[in-house]
Amino acid sequence: MTVSIRDLRPGEPSDAEAVVRVRDRALPFLLNTAEGIGFELSSAHPGRRYRVLVAETDDGRVIGTAQVGIVHDSPEPGRSTVNLYVDPSHRGLGAGGLLLRTAEEYLAAQGAVETYAWVMDEPGHRAFAERRGYRPGRSSHFLRLDLAAAALPPLPESLPSGVEVRPGSAFAADPRPLFTADAETTSDEPGDVGVDLDDYEDWLGHVWRNPTLDKELTTVVLVDGTVAAFTAVHTDGATRYSTGMTGTLRAFRGRGLAGLAKTVSLHRARAAGYTVALTGNDTGNDPMLAVNRRLGYEVCATETRYAKELETK
Repeated sequence: MTVSIRDLRPGEPSDAEAVVRVRDRALPFLLNTAEGIGFELSSAHPGRRYRVLVAETDDGRVIGTAQVGIVHDSPEPGRSTVNLYVDPSHRGLGAGGLLLRTAEEYLAAQGAVETYAWVMDEPGHRAFAERRGYRPGRSSHFLRLDLAAAALPPLPESLPSGVEVRPGSAFAADPRPLFTADAETTSDEPGDVGVDLDDYEDWLGHVWRNPTLDKELTTVVLVDGTVAAFTAVHTDGATRYSTGMTGTLRAFRGRGLAGLAKTVSLHRARAAGYTVALTGNDTGNDPMLAVNRRLGYEVCATETRYAKELETK
């Protein structure tokens, strides 16, 4: 059986559905939807040079996929990412190696000097990366909560003076305060690749208008009318709920506001029928790991970010 690589076809719904199947089988701790995959391709910033590659057998089965792009908003030029997934039932056919070679050649041709890849913290996955010249860096946990059965902390009977909680939809007319909050908290996130979130129009295009962003379950805490903390929520519209970013602005930290935002959001999500809650945290992000433990989340897997220097064309 031979394997070939091609780009995802934006006008073919079956392509996006096949990519979702591969991602779900390879990494069931992430929220994936066909609509979201199509959107992330169509809304990508031009500077990102973003591609979704698929590995296909000669009988037309999609058995692997990779997300490939330049980190256009990093203060360090030449950084890039490649994250690949292979259906566990079709490993050993060379799809992973072929996807990675194709991605690296493309990124080098775009001027990338280094690329980063998330790798499951398992012997086989680590060996695959290390044989190909990748070196390990920071790690991150996947966390899961059985939302249907979880003993969530109770909602507060009252809030401190000046504190109020609103859904993200309350900012539909002017989401800029959420952009400002996202920019500050993102800049403080631990990680190997720094990001400057400073393009409001780009943020509107690929964050605020993302079809998986649930603006009713996204929850914002205000203090005296100012956004102080938030949790951004993505859902599949059925059973799976995922928090992509939870943060507190520097001036308001240490007051439990991130925990308040997540608690309110989780109660709303359960009332809306969601049964599984997913999230992820850098292994060094002790404050958020503590918040999630108090909410009942449990670590279900760990991945490590690997890096490799590329030879530019």
